[in-house]
Amino acid sequence: MIVGNGEIAEKEAGVIDAADFVIRFNDCHSYGAGGSRTDAVAVCNTGRPAKAMLGSPQWRAHPGVVSAREIWSVRDPEKFAAMRAPLAVSYPELDDFCDDYTDEFTAFCADTGKTHVVIGKAVHEAVDASLSAFAPAPYIVPSSGMIVIAEVLNSYADAEVTLAGFGHVGWEWHPFAAERQLVDAYIAAGRLKRLSGETLISSSHGA
Repeated sequence: MIVGNGEIAEKEAGVIDAADFVIRFNDCHSYGAGGSRTDAVAVCNTGRPAKAMLGSPQWRAHPGVVSAREIWSVRDPEKFAAMRAPLAVSYPELDDFCDDYTDEFTAFCADTGKTHVVIGKAVHEAVDASLSAFAPAPYIVPSSGMIVIAEVLNSYADAEVTLAGFGHVGWEWHPFAAERQLVDAYIAAGRLKRLSGETLISSSHGA
């Protein structure tokens, strides 16, 4: 179960908590209304979001973060180091976008007995390639949600993967329209489903 920070119906919380493995994002905004089970927290490990989380006692003490066995860093340090110079030209206002905090998340995991997973740049580049089929408007990087979906589909090919709380809206430099189309294509191919009325009723086990 991959739980985004979008809207989640109250009735879905129990279904989320009954899953074998639940992934939430960053500040675990979905925690509570979207259930409480949290096995992994996927974090944006560069730039302002990373700095804010690591510097926040509230984040470190959040029950979702505390209960998670794993922290997944969605941004490969090597990939983002290579992006720094081009972004300085094209988006000078994002001067701290590629600041890397992966080591700090590694230290946090060591201190709290968690496993730290860093999603490799090959996943990021495969997502870029998949999105290109939908002619996205210019964007900087795919969303954390899209990177995690790709990582889960790659690593757990036989798992039944369900999305909740994915509205495909947010930061202007993520290609959300193309991401929605890509997710819909995965759903049509039976690789994913959405936790909402129809997909819940017509669950296609092993399809």
